[in-house]
Amino acid sequence: MHKTLIQRVGVLALWLVILAQPCWTCETTTSAIATKDWWQNAQFYQIYPRSFMDSDGDGIGDLNGITSKLEYLKDLGVTAAWLSPIFTSPMVDFGYDISDFFDIQPEYGTLDDFKALIKRANELDLKIILDFVPNHSSNESIWFKKSVAREKGYEDYYVWHDGKVNAVTGAREPPSNWLQAFRGSAWEWNEVRQQYYLHQFAVQQADLNYRNPLVVEQMKRVLRYWLDLGVAGFRCDAVPVLFEIETDANGQYADEEVSGLTNDTEARNYLKSDLIENREETIDMTYQWRVVMDDYQRIHGGDTRVLLIETYAPPAYTMQFYGNRSVEGAHLPFNFNLITVTASEGFSASSVKLAVDNWLNNLPSGRTANWVIGNHDQRRAASRYGAANADAMNMLVMVLPGASVTYQGEELGMTDGEISWEDTQDPAACNSNSQIYEQFTRDPSRTPFQWTSGTNAGFSTAAKTWLPLAADYQTVNVEMETAAERSHLKIYKSLVELRKSSLTLQNGSTKYSVLGDNVFVVKRYLSGSQSIIYVANLASNGVTVNLYDFDQSLPTHLTLLVRSLQSSKAEG
Repeated sequence: MHKTLIQRVGVLALWLVILAQPCWTCETTTSAIATKDWWQNAQFYQIYPRSFMDSDGDGIGDLNGITSKLEYLKDLGVTAAWLSPIFTSPMVDFGYDISDFFDIQPEYGTLDDFKALIKRANELDLKIILDFVPNHSSNESIWFKKSVAREKGYEDYYVWHDGKVNAVTGAREPPSNWLQAFRGSAWEWNEVRQQYYLHQFAVQQADLNYRNPLVVEQMKRVLRYWLDLGVAGFRCDAVPVLFEIETDANGQYADEEVSGLTNDTEARNYLKSDLIENREETIDMTYQWRVVMDDYQRIHGGDTRVLLIETYAPPAYTMQFYGNRSVEGAHLPFNFNLITVTASEGFSASSVKLAVDNWLNNLPSGRTANWVIGNHDQRRAASRYGAANADAMNMLVMVLPGASVTYQGEELGMTDGEISWEDTQDPAACNSNSQIYEQFTRDPSRTPFQWTSGTNAGFSTAAKTWLPLAADYQTVNVEMETAAERSHLKIYKSLVELRKSSLTLQNGSTKYSVLGDNVFVVKRYLSGSQSIIYVANLASNGVTVNLYDFDQSLPTHLTLLVRSLQSSKAEG
């Protein structure tokens, strides 16, 4: 049945819908539409392995736990699951400090467990993507130990420097004033080697030297190794910090200028980062990794192996990762605008529009957009945008053109857990103190996944989980939301089904605008297919808007396809 369009939207405090415009010319052919590769309209799903599912009762998620829940991902409509690091690690930064890039962290399982995961994923037609951490290794890596000892071939594997001597005191000082991401100097003195090494993250995460061809080839070897084991591609971590400036004629590194953003002299943003981030050499390295992906497919066949890039850089830099007219780059540099712009500008329809503008208006011709609303480094989407807007944001990333990325739990509307100073695990917080740690902690978004209302939310049989559960696990979980007549989970699944069945969402053009004070509207349209209209009232009160102010071509009747949990309207 059709619902009459009465030029009013949002008669409830929160009303969000996806509407279909009838197509009077659907008999026309759509055969001219180019076939898209699997990743271009993919639904990527990020798994934080430590918090997804524990199979052995130690309170920590693992590979066998993930394998046991692959059917859930299949039922959810996921195209590819991206796993945060699973490699051998001292776990200072929970896997982002890798000591062996060629093996599995024992508490997560074994290589055989990983192979079993890949086998089961293939049976379910799910793709597995791994986190590639190219910037640094653990200081417990054999590479680092050999470099400390100046063993042949490893002397310059890392960024080493003698440092400076204070002209007044005669004391040795770091080579520059650069600051690390986790507070304090980015340089650490090594007593054995009698030099400083660079670490843009924790002291235990030593930066690899990408000006050394041996390092470049070693990391390509890492990529090929996991491709041989059946992964569908990589999400590349912290790419913008891969290169820093070279030393000057005197062999010294220049200091960064003070940013003026904070008075906290230990915080990384106390200084600018022009010398240690977003260097041109980094773009070229990404192009080299793309060659590895394409060469592998050319030699071995199969589907495209994808390269996804983590970057929070300005658009002019970020868009270069896609490649240019003569060379291919990343398939998808991650788009965090819906996180960063709404954080800096405040969450509103206007800031959402600005976030979309900043990506689509800068997107190179022929490239694929993507949309991200959360990850393991950010507070949970439902906490940042407000729980009432959970459906709105899940809908938005699936209505906008291109690929979408879901962080585990967003489909449920999971919110941040409350983590005390005593329970804090994240080094970004641990390097601060009990008074200010909440400014830096990422633990609240890393609490265990909520499967059931039972013990430990069905995540683990352990007496204690590695992080405490979020307080709402008894009502916000897969079991409850599957049984409910309507839920965030069921709405999410409806969105995925719509996206997979709609040629308009897969291939259509896009029009969007802000109506009134806080209503965001998107229209996707394609000749020969139904148009899809997204309408979201992001205000805390009901509003009335005229959709004809957005698009005068809208008919008098639209069909309601999907609505938010708060809406009292009926589909049809």
